[in-house]
Amino acid sequence: MVSQPSRPAGRSSAVELPDAWYVACLSSELGGRRPVPRTVHGTPLCLFREGGGRVGAVVDRCPHRNVPLSLGRLRDGLLECRYHGWRFDAAGACRAIPGLCADDGDVARRGRAAEAVPCAEQDGFVWVWPGGAEPPPGGPPFRFPGVGVPGYDTVRRSLRSEGTVHAVAENALDVPHTAFLHGGLFRGAGRPPVEIDVVVRTGPDRIEAEYIGEPRPPGVAGRLLAPGGGVVQHWDRFILPSIAQVEYRLEDNHLLVTSALTPVGPTETRLHSAVTFSLEVPHALIKALVPPLAGLIFAQDARILRRQAETIARFGGEQFASTEIDVLGQGTLRLLRRAERGEPGPGPDGDAPPPERRLRLRI
Repeated sequence: MVSQPSRPAGRSSAVELPDAWYVACLSSELGGRRPVPRTVHGTPLCLFREGGGRVGAVVDRCPHRNVPLSLGRLRDGLLECRYHGWRFDAAGACRAIPGLCADDGDVARRGRAAEAVPCAEQDGFVWVWPGGAEPPPGGPPFRFPGVGVPGYDTVRRSLRSEGTVHAVAENALDVPHTAFLHGGLFRGAGRPPVEIDVVVRTGPDRIEAEYIGEPRPPGVAGRLLAPGGGVVQHWDRFILPSIAQVEYRLEDNHLLVTSALTPVGPTETRLHSAVTFSLEVPHALIKALVPPLAGLIFAQDARILRRQAETIARFGGEQFASTEIDVLGQGTLRLLRRAERGEPGPGPDGDAPPPERRLRLRI
């Protein structure tokens, strides 16, 4: 495997967790004649779907003469290198070498194979395991809840953002910024703040905030969730190694926004999101409105994260001053740091938060 990029100089929330499943692309991106290049945790990859439908992920370098395999194309169900036409299957084995009249009996000799990366297709996404260790036996990637469940529909999106996994996760789960950055689309819209209770629960692999007594958020997104208003049930959660999830319920209405955050490098992240819903509003209308609405919100987040990353780089490191209203940010970073150190639970460093704590916030 290619070497991983080092953590930036200065104080940084970047972590190195290569031995984990990460989403590389949408399933719908594969199937054409061209492979898809992606970088996951610093490893350049080439993804493709071979003739039988199986998905393959190989390091983006032909073993013959070091040309990127992503420059090639699919021919006869195999990945063909653009330089000399060597062809590879989804497992990376060389299956054809054009112009070779005689061989020692085995075209697919080991030294001719492209370096394959474990991959899996699930819930409309293609996952890869970029680390040097093999994935645990029987350990599938994270399941996107609600996908494929009768009565639910899902809209998927994928975009790239500046920032560490921690910075992007905190942004996705941060309630206070929505009234300012997304005012009118989500929260804000002139409504005075209200005080609500928040219960924060911490486990070995996750941290969750439950917002109790929250009125339906104002703005376009809130009206789609609950046209008649009311008090919603609202949870935000982060699950190791890189899942950020926002969940809303109001009577029979249920909305889940689950984002798998894939580190491109230490300070660049790709979000692969599934917006899954079961709502009283006609689903055809929601499926038409979610892409442009989510696109506006995600674009606003991406711009502010880019400016944040630029400022961190300009000053040579991060500096954070936090309050209780930054509900999940510090806890998320603790989880990531402990996972990086290989600590399975709260860890011995003495800074573990209590399993449950209660806050009162104005949002």
